[in-house]
Amino acid sequence: MRILHTADLHLGRQFNGIPLEEDHQAILDQIVSAVKASSADVLIIAGDIFDRANPPATAVRQFNTFLSRIASETSAAVAMIAGNHDSGDRIASMSVMTDAKRALIRGVISADEKPLLLHDAHGVVAFSGLPFSYEFAARECFADETMQTPEHVLAAQVAAARNNVPDGARWVVIAHAFVAGAQGSDSERPLARVGGIETVRPEIFEGAHYVALGHLHRPQFVAQTHIRYSGSPLAFGFDEVDAAKSMNLVEIDAAGISTTEAIPFKPLRGIRILKGKHAELLLSEPSTDFVKVILTDDTPVIDAMKRMRAIFPNACDLTYQRDERPRETKPLERSSVRLRDPIEVVGDFLNSVSNEPMTETDRSIVTSALHSIENGEEAA
Repeated sequence: MRILHTADLHLGRQFNGIPLEEDHQAILDQIVSAVKASSADVLIIAGDIFDRANPPATAVRQFNTFLSRIASETSAAVAMIAGNHDSGDRIASMSVMTDAKRALIRGVISADEKPLLLHDAHGVVAFSGLPFSYEFAARECFADETMQTPEHVLAAQVAAARNNVPDGARWVVIAHAFVAGAQGSDSERPLARVGGIETVRPEIFEGAHYVALGHLHRPQFVAQTHIRYSGSPLAFGFDEVDAAKSMNLVEIDAAGISTTEAIPFKPLRGIRILKGKHAELLLSEPSTDFVKVILTDDTPVIDAMKRMRAIFPNACDLTYQRDERPRETKPLERSSVRLRDPIEVVGDFLNSVSNEPMTETDRSIVTSALHSIENGEEAA
């Protein structure tokens, strides 16, 4: 069984305010070409098809045209799920009146997760699509109020899916999650509430022969080589300057052992960070790449960004190296802090941040404020 695994298309997204519609079209064309060239039996899209729950109409039309091409120009089945950026109901609506023997489209969590069953020369391969869900929806679905974390949710989904896998079938799980031990990027939205634990242990996928993951934007495997992120086809931040983008071509043999080949994407526009003096950078070769400029000039340059965009029309950010240096901090000496005298504590603090001792005026203000606090009065 040959599988092409991708994820995190984020259709409708912009790069620092610059539309990516043409960039996304180039990527979708490359996916269609890869399905044809590899004779893939299945195309997996592991969530975050769109960048937001209510994507622009252009992004919806773009994806519908892409699916139509997969259906008409290839014989591949499609297995896709909703990610945390998607509307589960929108993704689920795509499954209406589709060929159930050739498509697995899962947008909303289910306590009875039935797989797509496909056959090759060695027997059955079961594909379970586990759409992303927050805890509140999972509690209602599984009638379990104890669910508190993404791991609780995904563990319940995996267990429900496992119950419907036929005996002897090789099993592929499609999920959208942050698996512990993986490397994230700046452009990913957290999957848990503030302060919550968003990671899930790789052990919950026990029994699966391949785990096709979405959410993290860097291609990688986690814990074992069959638990993999394809990564996003496009980079969405300057922290991904050196990140190679690819899709996974996976082959599962009779024993369920998967081998993976990375098929690189070729984006229309690259992402670069340029550093140097303004006058020198203006001598560079013109480029449509997304560019962050770090100037090493000692003094501000008039119309620096405007002039830079004459060479790099997609320059997104411009800073000065001197402004990116971390501020020097001076640690407090513990011995200098006299906790018995609040006025002296304030004096030590003022000295640490301004490098100047407390003046008599400062002392008078602090004394008056402390007196007001002691007497339950509002400070003037």
